[in-house]
Amino acid sequence: MEESRDLRQSVIVSLPELQDIRDQSLREKVIDAWVYSLGKSSFRSIEGIRPSGNPDTAGLKRGTQTDHIRGVTQLAVALGDSLASQFPELSIDRDLLIACGLCHDVGKPYEFDPLNQERWSSDPGAAGFPAIRHTQFGTHVCLTVGLPEEVCHAAGCHSGEGELVRRSLHVTIVHHADYAFWSALRVGGQLQD
Repeated sequence: MEESRDLRQSVIVSLPELQDIRDQSLREKVIDAWVYSLGKSSFRSIEGIRPSGNPDTAGLKRGTQTDHIRGVTQLAVALGDSLASQFPELSIDRDLLIACGLCHDVGKPYEFDPLNQERWSSDPGAAGFPAIRHTQFGTHVCLTVGLPEEVCHAAGCHSGEGELVRRSLHVTIVHHADYAFWSALRVGGQLQD
């Protein structure tokens, strides 16, 4: 119980954008998702996760996974706000967009966990490598804590797996914010070699 309380406080401190979600129930479920995900890994905070898109891709020269999650959320909200002001007929739910941004990588604690990485790489023929990507585990996490289907869709379809489905409006925005984050930092020389 104490560990869960510590994880909860860690998530709240790591993700100040949580306070921008007006719907208290949605905000609490986003926190629950991160607490659940971290609890299924050896990480005790989001900051402890390698700051990269995938375990084997270039990471940030400085910063943490928290900077990525917050950056993608901020980019998605800015894009969503801009589109909504130009095209008010778009049905952009700001709370939902923030939740999608904050939860898009909620499965990373499992995929990035050094214990899982070591186990999978030692015998890829047994369970695969990775056995479960962060998109799959993130979908499981979101469903488990009762987040709306749209947020589950963000966790599962923001990345390459989303090429196999038709992304929703909110997830399309998060997807492009995610790719813009990594692409701009790569071109700007902010990723490790």
